[in-house]
Amino acid sequence: MFSEPDDPAVVDRMRAAHAVACAALGAAPCPPASGGTREAWGWQGRTLGKPATGAYGPGWLRVVHSLVDRAGGKLWTGPEDAERLVPRHVPRPRLHLVREWAEGDHVYRAELYDFVADGAVSAAPVLGEAPRLTVAWWSGLRTAIGGLSTVRTERTAVRQAYLDRAMPKYLGFLGWPVPTAAPAWSTAHGDLHWANLAGPQLSVLDWEGWGTAPAGYDAALLHAYSLAVPETAERVRRELSDILASEAGRFAELVVITELLQSAERGDNRELVPALRQRAREVSGLGR
Repeated sequence: MFSEPDDPAVVDRMRAAHAVACAALGAAPCPPASGGTREAWGWQGRTLGKPATGAYGPGWLRVVHSLVDRAGGKLWTGPEDAERLVPRHVPRPRLHLVREWAEGDHVYRAELYDFVADGAVSAAPVLGEAPRLTVAWWSGLRTAIGGLSTVRTERTAVRQAYLDRAMPKYLGFLGWPVPTAAPAWSTAHGDLHWANLAGPQLSVLDWEGWGTAPAGYDAALLHAYSLAVPETAERVRRELSDILASEAGRFAELVVITELLQSAERGDNRELVPALRQRAREVSGLGR
């Protein structure tokens, strides 16, 4: 999740769109809890989710925004594709209803999900403190990652062309050539960070970007977002050791580090850069 956008026009537009979505899906917004309305904002106000109640009981109503010429594609259809193709033993909130509409140059997509009573493990993708998670939670996560990896799909989360272009650029500080061909590919959630995982009852949230990626990608991404809390990073390495200790897992870590170093150039999660660089040295050294 992200903070409320700085631009009040974006805030007003998205809140108005959320009200339209409630009416279109026959849902009623839940009254504000003590301390204010619970809102979950996406990056730069692209999405807005709030609790709502409808024909399916307690739910979560999420509105996605795009300009007309950018609507469609992988991110636009990801949740609906996941509802149709990902087996139910991968724990996630069920998607019940979808509606789309346009207002001038703006297009909106409303998605009504089951409500997840347990909140996200972290309010932000980068972990700030060690979470208290049960053995059953970690076991469920391993099962979910494994189950998702075998799903057949034509969706793509990471492209080989990106690896060929970006890995040499962002891993050049290592001082030696880095391979860009993945040892294996499998299906991944594609955004498996701590704000997209609920607990203590495991649920995997936000299925916009799922698709094929280098094998081990989800485990590698979760580990990278844990680096600010060494205790949890070590726990991830231990719990997901069958993935991260493999050749494919080490390569996936370098892929994720590449992506996060690139996003840091745009100002995202800059606090992780030293740890990402150190981890890249450790991982690439193991493969030499």
